[in-house]
Amino acid sequence: MTSTTAARTPVRRGRLALHLGCLAALLVMLYPLAWLLATSLKPADEVIASLDLLPGHLEWSNYRTALDGVNDVSIWRLLGNSLLIAGGAVLGNVISCSLAAYAFARLRFRLRGPLFAFMIATIMLPHHAVLIPQYIIFNQLGLVNTYWPLILPKFLATEAFFVFLIVQFMRGLPRELEEAARIDGCGPFRSFFQVVLPLTRPALITTAIFTFIWTWNDFFTQLIYLFDPEKFTLTLALRSFVDASSTSAFGPMFALSVIALLPIVLFFLAFQRFLVEGMASSGVKG
Repeated sequence: MTSTTAARTPVRRGRLALHLGCLAALLVMLYPLAWLLATSLKPADEVIASLDLLPGHLEWSNYRTALDGVNDVSIWRLLGNSLLIAGGAVLGNVISCSLAAYAFARLRFRLRGPLFAFMIATIMLPHHAVLIPQYIIFNQLGLVNTYWPLILPKFLATEAFFVFLIVQFMRGLPRELEEAARIDGCGPFRSFFQVVLPLTRPALITTAIFTFIWTWNDFFTQLIYLFDPEKFTLTLALRSFVDASSTSAFGPMFALSVIALLPIVLFFLAFQRFLVEGMASSGVKG
């Protein structure tokens, strides 16, 4: 019994060290979020001068200023613009990427392999390399300063990462289900919508979550295409606080940052179970 207890002691110490290490890593990762929350309640002079994490006194007026909006545009208009762009991007990616993935995973057509390899290669292509040609095209179409340049490409399956993710998931689905549907008279489109698509729900939800988060946090693309303050999103509104009154608006800017984070946190909490399921299944199957 003594030897057994002695053998278990190093194992317990190792687990304790592992848990302490994970806890330390968690605190390091959560510190920026805690700093953001604390700074959003600091007066303007404390934001620059003080290095303390906790504010000297709570400045709730930062949130009142943030809720008033920027450039005579209400916070609700900014929130609606962000939701419109993010929602359109999610809808476009889910529809187009799932259709493209079904073609690569299930259908047989000429040059399928080279086309799939070419699509995967576009993942390594920097976004800035195609930004100028895209801007010229949208400018000639008269779509600059509208939401179309931010939403329309999502309906064309331009996100190769999500196509690859859904392809890997679909390759793990049993083909017998589609063969049975084909015997019952289903064509490719009906098999896709009634058989394959419901089974691909975890991968689709993973695509929706990442698309929502990336689109919501996008700043550079929105800065290029949107000029009118009435069309600004919450991300662009953050820059307006600094441009309007420089350092004196740091408090409201951080308060608006906290407000902008809330939809992402709520969206993630609502679908985190499907996110883990989709990522695990896509990585194992195929």
